[in-house]
Amino acid sequence: MAEAYIIDAVRTPRGIGKMGKGALSQVHPEHLSASVLAAIRDRNNLNTAEVDDVIWGVSGQLGLQAGDIGRNAALDAGYDIKAGGVTLNRFCGSSITATNFGAAMIMSGMHDLVIAGGMDMMSYVNYYGAKMHEAGLGGGGMGAGNPRLQAKHPQSNQGVCADAIAAMEGITREDLEELGVESQRRAAVSLKEGRFDKSTITVKDDDGNVILDHEEYPRPDTTKEGLAQLKPAFEMFLNMPSSKGGKTFGELINQKYPDVEIKPIHHVGISSGVVDGAAGILLASKEYADKHGLKPRARIVAMTEIGDDPTLMLNAPVPAAKKVLEKAGLTKDDIDVWEVNEAFAVVVEKFIRDLDLDRAKVNPCGGSIALGHPIAATGAILIGTALDELERTGGRYALITMCAAGGMAPAIIIERV
Repeated sequence: MAEAYIIDAVRTPRGIGKMGKGALSQVHPEHLSASVLAAIRDRNNLNTAEVDDVIWGVSGQLGLQAGDIGRNAALDAGYDIKAGGVTLNRFCGSSITATNFGAAMIMSGMHDLVIAGGMDMMSYVNYYGAKMHEAGLGGGGMGAGNPRLQAKHPQSNQGVCADAIAAMEGITREDLEELGVESQRRAAVSLKEGRFDKSTITVKDDDGNVILDHEEYPRPDTTKEGLAQLKPAFEMFLNMPSSKGGKTFGELINQKYPDVEIKPIHHVGISSGVVDGAAGILLASKEYADKHGLKPRARIVAMTEIGDDPTLMLNAPVPAAKKVLEKAGLTKDDIDVWEVNEAFAVVVEKFIRDLDLDRAKVNPCGGSIALGHPIAATGAILIGTALDELERTGGRYALITMCAAGGMAPAIIIERV
């Protein structure tokens, strides 16, 4: 089997995901994606006619984010028309899955040069989704429009799921706020030290004017005392009907777990930030890299995807990590950097506890609580962050995983070259 290598990792800064407030909120989704693709081309002097495919994740596939953004963004970036493009959706896990698919094609010998990544503009998704809801065309939770599915696998609001898991695991709000403050502290240190500079590009308009050149979301002055004053964010959803005439989001969880008393504790300070952003990973075979003078930065060691309980939705990262470690023939002690998306603080806290990990190795540069979570872009961002951190510290292996709606998690292990 051929080896698949990471040549480069590129991402935009993350803009606040609120229409009219965030710097990226007026950018077309294809333009945002094209900014990353153009940077990958220019940084690596690519002949884009030789790009076998652009595999692009988009979770909010509606309105301007519908259609095949992978193909359209490549064309918008000025790629040769021979470069193919496809768009996929595994919700939050989309761009890890895109990377896994791209690497698998190279390892099979069918492709030599692939760009994988993803994009979501949450400012637009939330704005457009609200308009659809007002028109009576949307709303509800996962599977809410399918009573047959909800009867088999009730799926709730993700924030309510996070609160349910915390209750089941005996994890307190204070535990989670400690993690949230630490995420902000680590992100602030990383930004000050320029740890993200190698991967982050500046987003510009067609005239070359700067749209965004820095992270908009972090709140480095966050304190435990400040977080303790915040109101739970998902209390309103607990007793809200998931669909017209349907069960509430709380009842959907209690349908499967009747003894769980869900206490709302997650709030904006211990949940992932709503932001806009895009990110891409350049993958190549060893033969192509050698022939064209591309210097590999990391080798893809192992990849996996796994499903878990869709009702609790957020617990798949632990079994995904165990599965990919087994495929790689490694143990947890071999991993120098763990990147686990901070969708909600409970996801990372449970991950650390279940695997008995050294906290210093998990999200060492901060995570989505501090920096934001542009859904389908986040996985590629985490891969790039893990790679940058391996190079900064001299580490060898990194494992990247994240929960995805529907109770899923992709995972990947990379080795620094």
